[in-house]
Amino acid sequence: MIRLGLFLAAFLFSLNALADRATLTRNFTQGGLVVGQTEPGAEVHLDGKPVMVSPEGRFVFGFGRDFKDSAVLDISYPDGQSETKTLAITKRDYQIEHVDGLPPSKVTPSPEFLARIRKENAEIARIRAIETPENWFLSGWQWPAKGRLSGVYGSQRVLNGIPKRPHFGLDIAAPVGTPVVASTDGEVRMAEGDLFYTGGTVMIDHGYGLVSVYSHLSQIEVTVGQMVRQGEKIGEIGATGRATGPHLDWRLNWLEERLDPELLLGPMPE
Repeated sequence: MIRLGLFLAAFLFSLNALADRATLTRNFTQGGLVVGQTEPGAEVHLDGKPVMVSPEGRFVFGFGRDFKDSAVLDISYPDGQSETKTLAITKRDYQIEHVDGLPPSKVTPSPEFLARIRKENAEIARIRAIETPENWFLSGWQWPAKGRLSGVYGSQRVLNGIPKRPHFGLDIAAPVGTPVVASTDGEVRMAEGDLFYTGGTVMIDHGYGLVSVYSHLSQIEVTVGQMVRQGEKIGEIGATGRATGPHLDWRLNWLEERLDPELLLGPMPE
């Protein structure tokens, strides 16, 4: 688990081009989450898109799996001055994984399932677009479950021999019933027991566009609107939805960007 103090002490640096008026955690890599601090009242844009800034000047943004090699950060200060910084984004190499033995309907859904899938995906997208003005993510990050790391962020999956979308989370394999806890403080935005692909699914809003997803759960112990604290049990590992065995698929999103939660963590606890 990385607490705010250690997080900032380990990674915080001053951007020389910003004349020490802004600081960023230096996680400029595909899948990386960046936490920034600037002056209250400043406006921040990333590649021309506005970034929500708290009254205290805190903000976050992130880079997806295939983010380009650079991003432009613009900050406008209350006194009328502005600064621009080009951030170099590190590219990563990703694994290729072959997963066989899935039911054919889970690999290539029949037309009768498509309407259900579209409806579920629309609700997931709606939740990911929420920007709650709360700094719940400052509680830090911890592993949501203990087990074997069976799948990593960014890997390209070939299901039953058919290439599919990359994997955007971490898979933690453990027996059915293994406790799953909230990685970070937040508000529960989804608590569904049977989505087509992800089965039992919980989505937690951590504020400022950060949303975590916990999938394939056998049991869900939270409800929509409930506030949860880091380390609080939210459910149990299962094999629901599209899964070949019991595991937790854990993901972290900043709005449309799918991030790598492992970059925020220390070693898996014993």
